[in-house]
Amino acid sequence: MTGEPPFHPLPRLAPGSTIGMLGAGQLGRMTALAAAKLGYKTHVYAPDAAGSPAAQVSAAATVADWDDLAALERFARSVDVVTLEWENVPVATAEHLRRFTTLHPGPNVLSVAQDRIAEKSFVNALGIATAPWRAAGSAEEVARAMAEIGPRCVLKSTRLGYDGKGQARLEADSDAAAAWEAIGGGKPGADGTAVQGIVEGFVTFACEVSVIVARGADGVMVAYPAVENRHKNGILDVTIAPASPEKVSAATAAEADHIARRIAEALDLVGVLAVEMFVTADGAVLVNEMAPRPHNSGHWTMDACASCQFEQLVRAVCGLPLGSVGRMADAEMTNLIGDDVLRWPDLLAEPGARLHLYGKAEARPGRKMGHVNRLFPRR
Repeated sequence: MTGEPPFHPLPRLAPGSTIGMLGAGQLGRMTALAAAKLGYKTHVYAPDAAGSPAAQVSAAATVADWDDLAALERFARSVDVVTLEWENVPVATAEHLRRFTTLHPGPNVLSVAQDRIAEKSFVNALGIATAPWRAAGSAEEVARAMAEIGPRCVLKSTRLGYDGKGQARLEADSDAAAAWEAIGGGKPGADGTAVQGIVEGFVTFACEVSVIVARGADGVMVAYPAVENRHKNGILDVTIAPASPEKVSAATAAEADHIARRIAEALDLVGVLAVEMFVTADGAVLVNEMAPRPHNSGHWTMDACASCQFEQLVRAVCGLPLGSVGRMADAEMTNLIGDDVLRWPDLLAEPGARLHLYGKAEARPGRKMGHVNRLFPRR
């Protein structure tokens, strides 16, 4: 279900308008570059916006806290629409901004996407399967969840964990109290609230896939094909687009597409949604996580598709017709993590390699510094 989207006239922002961006990392940077290609300016807002990847390529940047109501109002009044590159923007921040301007996606989407328990509950309520899970607010509840869905489980913080952070693997002989301590359970987290947990049953899967869907205010949706994601040390390493038919059948890929569209529609999302899923040995599809923004597993679209995921976000929030998700080539995206970025001279010399660097000053272990796309003839 890909290709050219239907065209529906929409109230739209004219080129020259300004898009407000909540968050200032590499996703904001690549969205700002896509916006500039269509004639839009970007104004970044984040506590760490100064010198950030997104601010380097944006027309303006506001450095202020998420709870600075006066700064938020000034920012909102200086832009024509607001979007985000990070789903952990406080819901109260989003609600305040909506008093003064249009925000896509809205607070209702953030409240679901930034809490794993809310996310799993939302997905399951749609009749969509996930791994078995239990909420855990104490070491005792972790132990009880292990007994119910074990013996192999994963304990995760419900908020703010990503790239393997805030997680502890559990086996039959694991110490529940030690695991609870390892994720900071019950202690104040980065957002100031006490860390809560969720225990998820371990899934034996054939591969991990994701689907990225774009949705406009009129409900029109387009989706990129299901891709295979391979991780290293809890961080995405390689994305293969599209997922090989040997691992993901046409029926399984269609089911993954249907799930992503169903979730985007139920959220009433305007923007871009990435849904990460497990594919089991018998072809069943289980939702793992979702992110209402461009996603690392969609970076391949920058060189292999007529309209990349970042352009789709710009089109959706500005009221433009969505772009084609037609694939001009197959692709493989490789993340450059930490010192991997030091290979940039070799990658620039490699015929056909398309290098994207994020403008980060310091390479650190586990830090995403850039990515490289390699294209291949379509299968």
